[in-house]
Amino acid sequence: MRIAAYVYPGWHPIPERDRSFYPGFSEWDLVTACRPRWAGHAQPRLPALGPYDDRDPREVGRRVTLARTHGVDALVYGFFWCRGKRVFGDALDLSFLGCDEAAATPFALMWANRMPRRVLPVRRPEAPVIEADRLVHSDEDDFVALVRTLAERYFHRPAYLRVRGRLYFSIFDATFFLRELGPAAAKRAISRARGLLADRGLPELHLAAIDPAADVIAGLADVGFDSVTHYVHLPLWKGPPLQDYRTEAAARAAEWATLAVRSGLPYHPSVSPGWDASPRGADFGPARPDKYPWSPVVTGEHPALFHAALRRACRFCVGTTDDLVFVASLNEWSEGHYLEPDLRFGTGWLEAVRDAR
Repeated sequence: MRIAAYVYPGWHPIPERDRSFYPGFSEWDLVTACRPRWAGHAQPRLPALGPYDDRDPREVGRRVTLARTHGVDALVYGFFWCRGKRVFGDALDLSFLGCDEAAATPFALMWANRMPRRVLPVRRPEAPVIEADRLVHSDEDDFVALVRTLAERYFHRPAYLRVRGRLYFSIFDATFFLRELGPAAAKRAISRARGLLADRGLPELHLAAIDPAADVIAGLADVGFDSVTHYVHLPLWKGPPLQDYRTEAAARAAEWATLAVRSGLPYHPSVSPGWDASPRGADFGPARPDKYPWSPVVTGEHPALFHAALRRACRFCVGTTDDLVFVASLNEWSEGHYLEPDLRFGTGWLEAVRDAR
């Protein structure tokens, strides 16, 4: 059994956000400024080791060591790419791959085919959840160029994560990718990318679709995907504004087998320790909107309940061909799902991973 945690590489300033906000902005500004919005609201959620710049290999190395010693087998870094433009790349290239711990830490990449938000906290409830300028448009040539870049910089590394010998790579919004290209073009793009890897003498690709919609899930295998998973798979997204962790974690787990059947592919469970994106949205009081980032909020989260949810995911994978379970995430502090030590539970989230093993 292997447990892999997603990594959000956005904990440092970038020029795009400097221009939109102010020089030096990072989402730590949101995390530390958030305040409770109703009685019992668990905010702010603060890191026990303090805010850090994820371009610093020493700080990242500390956290990688903590994760590895508590049973996290691999890290999956978000890879923000839009037709050759990258953002947040320094967290991977300078700090993770620059720290001593990286050589012994398996890692993989998830194509985050969304550009980061340029307005935070969100203040316009009428604004679309995904603004047009954040959409990452692609085509056959662009996808092949992306895979070529990954092959040149990352796929050849001995620590790169493999599933049954294949290089693991996932697409965050597989639905948008498939709807934009269409099944035929997507199939050609994936086939061409596999050919490129073969020509370079690299292992085959294991391509995972994250959170596929109902209208695309049945066609994933034909297009060329090898598995299905999720990023955050915890709240009922169109459900009530406050949702109980124990209830929702059990409800999402009950969907895993159906997702495998509908896709005809292995399903890798993704378990989250919580969900609360309040830091990313302005405080509207009782009239807060019923859309991201204001709703929903998962309440009642606790390391013991997360431990139980992760145990359930591990049991689901016993006897399957792909013994891979995901955690969302290592460090999404502004969305309330993280394993790094916090001021509420200390290292409790990491201990839950260790004990679930």
